[in-house]
Order: sequence, then C-alpha cells, then structure tokens
Amino acid sequence: MRILVIGGGGREHALAWKLSQHHPVVAIPGNPGIAQTARTIAVDPLDVEMLATTAEREGVDLTIVGPELPLSRGIVDVFDHRGLPILGPTRAAARLESSKAFAKDFMARHGIPTARYRVCADAETAYRVIASAELGFPLVVKADGLAAGKGVVIAADRAAADSAVAAAMEEHRFGDAGARVVLEECLSGPEVSFFALCDGHRAQALGSAQDHKRIFDDDRGPNTGGMGAFAPSPLVDAPMQDRIMREVVNPVLAGMEHEGTPYRGFLYVGLMLTCDGPRVIEFNVRFGDPEAQVIIPLIDGDWAPRLAAAAAGGLDPTPVPLRSEKMVGVVVASEGYPDSGRVGLPISGVEQASRAERVLVFHSGTRTPERNSHTPSTGIATAGGRVLTVVGGGSSYEEAIDRAYEGVSMIRFEGMQYRKDIGRKAIHV
Repeated sequence: MRILVIGGGGREHALAWKLSQHHPVVAIPGNPGIAQTARTIAVDPLDVEMLATTAEREGVDLTIVGPELPLSRGIVDVFDHRGLPILGPTRAAARLESSKAFAKDFMARHGIPTARYRVCADAETAYRVIASAELGFPLVVKADGLAAGKGVVIAADRAAADSAVAAAMEEHRFGDAGARVVLEECLSGPEVSFFALCDGHRAQALGSAQDHKRIFDDDRGPNTGGMGAFAPSPLVDAPMQDRIMREVVNPVLAGMEHEGTPYRGFLYVGLMLTCDGPRVIEFNVRFGDPEAQVIIPLIDGDWAPRLAAAAAGGLDPTPVPLRSEKMVGVVVASEGYPDSGRVGLPISGVEQASRAERVLVFHSGTRTPERNSHTPSTGIATAGGRVLTVVGGGSSYEEAIDRAYEGVSMIRFEGMQYRKDIGRKAIHV
C-alpha cells in the first residue's frame, strides 16, 4: 500500500514514522524528520486540486490528512470526486472544528453533553449577554472559526469578557474567524483528550491523552498549541472510555449520518471531566498535536489496513491493538514562542537523542538550512515556534518522563525553551 501523508508537523512525522514501518510513504510537504522515513514533495498543502493531482501521479492507495485547514477547504470532497481514497471528513463534516457555533448547535440538537452557551453574530448581542451574567463568570469567549488555537479566552469578569469580544469582533485580531463568537459557561474539572477512528457509521477508540497548553510550568503563562502531552490518561479507565463512546462519540456519528454528512476520519474530543460526568469542550476533526506523538507509538502492528477500511466505510469492529506502555512527549520550542519563534538557528543533538533507549524525536518546526549557513553536522535548523517533540516510553509514567527529559537534555539550539513538568499530572492523580 502506497500512502500519502498531508502536512509537515510533529503529528505528521508521527504518522509517517508509524506507517513507513510497513508501507512506502510520501509526504506533502513533509519536514527533515519525515524525510528520514518517507519521500517528501514540495507542494502547497492547501492547494487541494494539486494535492489530488499529485496523489494520482504518485499512484497513492490512501491519503491521510494531518492538519485541519485542508479538511476545512474540502480536500476530501475533491478526492472523493476524483475517486481517490482518503481518510478524513468532508468539508461539511469538518465544521465540527471549523465552526464552534456549528459544533455547539450540533451538540444541542443531538443531546451531546456540553457547557451552556450562546452564539453571538454581532458585538452588541455579545456585550448584552455578558452584562446579563446568564452564563456566569468566569466566562469562556471563543472565536467561531479556525484561529490557530489562539481564539479562546477564559474571562474572569465582565471587563475581561468585553475585551475579548472587542478583540475578536471589532479589532478583527482573528480575521474572519472572529466574525461570530461563542460565549460559554466555564466548566471545572480535569481536561482530557480522547481519540476515535471513524468510518461514517461506527467508531473505534484509539486512546486518551492529556496535553499541557500553557507555556510555563504549573500551567502558567499564555496558551500555546501544546507544550507536551502524555498517554494514556489515567483518568480514562475502561468504564470512562465506554461512557465517552456511548455519550459522545457514537451520538456524533449518528447525528452526522442523520444530517447527511457521515463522519470519516480521526475524531478528537476535548473533554472536561466534571462532577456531572464528561462534557465536550471542543472537537477537532484530525489527530491532535502533540497528542498524536504520544498515542501513535502505542498502536501495535500494521495500522494502514485499518485506516484504509475506515476511509472506505468498512471499519474492522475488533479493537485497535494498543501496547501497555506509557508515553510522555516534551515539546522543545523556540525563544519567543507562542508570540513568535526565531528561525534559522542550528540544532544539535537530535541524532544522539534519537539513539537513546526508548526515545523518539519528532520534528515539528525544522528545516534544512541554507548551504552557506554555519550549521552542525545534524544539518537542521529551527523553522517555527514548536521545533521538536521528544517522546519517552516506559512501563510507568515516571520512567517515561525520565526517558523524555534524557532525550531533551541532549538537544541544543540558541534560546530553546521547554516545560519541566510534562507528565507530572499523571503521577499525582
């Protein structure tokens, strides 16, 4: 089976790494880490027509989409029209992520547990809802559309909520994504990420994880795309997994099919485990990043036939085989992230870390430097905010944490930053 992976981050590196163990893989656009196990092609990952043409030319048997933007732009619709096998939701089904308002209304229609909310199409309405305090404080203010993880504010009081609405709807900080906002009651409890593989009719659990969004230790500082994760979550035991499948995942599939937009692909469910049970915070219509980097290594055996079956609408009903290990992934970021990240800085120690026992290194923001630059023998440089995810595995969370940070200690580049407490939550449950 010849497989095409769309994307160039850590999530896609994990996908390519896993799939290439059994099948030839090509990646668009890929990155230097992906290039070690797959052939990379320099095509714009948002040009969905060109992606389809490339898949045809390459004789691809299955395409797997990593990031959300190609999905929201209809890559699956284009591939389906041209008879090309692809795993992912259609543009209509991808609204579960591309529109928070759609997702909240969908959950309301189908009885999926989530926080109370109001969708506001203009700033005046939003200010009026805030002033009424009908949803209480703190209040969550979310830009409706895709905002690269930066469109959510937890406002402690009315002034902070008004400011968040102004930023989204009047200052247009998130562009069209902030044309509408969702105001939502703030739930309390631990957060977990749950993943399922879906074929339009049924779903299989892929496992759970917990990520760390804040830039600094002890969950301080601004939100990021994710500074690390661990899997599985000790909070999601077998009864909780069954409950999430029964109350959330299966109703999503039934609801999407009922509305004429069957859901195929990876489904990410962001959950708050409240005292009243699991409540959905958000959906993503693809694997999370950095959660993929800690969940995919736990999947046992050749995964590709199962993914192809899901894409074709005939998922094998047997459970996905998972290893019993624990995985901890630490994101190594550039100085200035999340506001910006310095690029072009030479990186050393990646090969050494990759050779360490039970350590994996996935590239997120790296590039091959210019020929005239002064680079170490690794031949890679920084190319973004989140640069690498260093994953450690072990029979316990403590061992996995030690392995991950052993790998991090071998890596060097100017201004590198990372959290020192990734995985600690798993130990103190």
